[in-house]
Amino acid sequence: MQFYLPIAEVSVNIFLLFGLGGLVGVLSGIFGVGGGFLITPLLFFVGIPPAVAVATSANQIVASSVSGLFAHLKRKTVDLKMGSYLLAGGLVGSGFGILLFNYLKSLGQVDLLVQLCYVVFLGIIGGLMFIESLRAIRRARKAGGARRKRSQHNWVHGLPFKIRFRASGLYISVIPVLLVGAAVGVLSAVMGVGGGFIMVPAMIYILGMPTKVVVGTSLFQIIFVAGFNTLLHAITNKTVDLPLALFLLIGGVIGAQFGSSIGVKLKAETLRILLAILVLSVCGKIALDLLLEPRELYSISRVAAGGQ
Repeated sequence: MQFYLPIAEVSVNIFLLFGLGGLVGVLSGIFGVGGGFLITPLLFFVGIPPAVAVATSANQIVASSVSGLFAHLKRKTVDLKMGSYLLAGGLVGSGFGILLFNYLKSLGQVDLLVQLCYVVFLGIIGGLMFIESLRAIRRARKAGGARRKRSQHNWVHGLPFKIRFRASGLYISVIPVLLVGAAVGVLSAVMGVGGGFIMVPAMIYILGMPTKVVVGTSLFQIIFVAGFNTLLHAITNKTVDLPLALFLLIGGVIGAQFGSSIGVKLKAETLRILLAILVLSVCGKIALDLLLEPRELYSISRVAAGGQ
């Protein structure tokens, strides 16, 4: 059954949209990710314009992150003070990201920018995850293998303007915290992602936060940054397609229930390597679409009324 999406200006099968939302929901339940870096490229593949896909996918990110945050708040695994500073940086970064997005959109280059960002970041993240997953599998197979200690201090601890974050047990400079938040804000605005796949490693390896509070704190920041980006896209670009967001959200909620039950049955090492393969597959598909000659070399765009 075809449904016309008013903002995307395309007709798409409703069951296909439910299926995409459900697929990302299953993957989110299995791997514990928000799914923004998956749903946006999948929307590209079914013909949704990248500008609309970026702006609309943030709605699903907000909904899935809210439910996850409540669970972490109950377990007291959220550093609200750290999250507030990350959020401050994220809102500033989002503002710059929207300005960049709008400027490139006016030049007609925003679609290319979004796709190139996905190729670069998914390629890097997927490659690093795949290598680390292979190492983890090898370590798991070695009986009695010595565990490598992670350094407790790095260059971050030598920077000025230090603040104590009691929930994380840290006394570090606020500068890298704001920079990490700002970087994720820019990527969220341009790529339509929550930024968790970059935020979580940065919080662990750059800021040195304990793993138990990383996910909940990341979700706290993601909710407000993704919501802010959705609002800015809706006001400045008018590219948020509410029917599309609703179909994806319903499918995602249903799919997440199945995914969570599947995820508990798989080993952590297996989950990581499967997620890495999935990320690299999406990266490869986008890169292939950029390299191959399109079926239609020319397209006709509408000119605003009143032009000569």
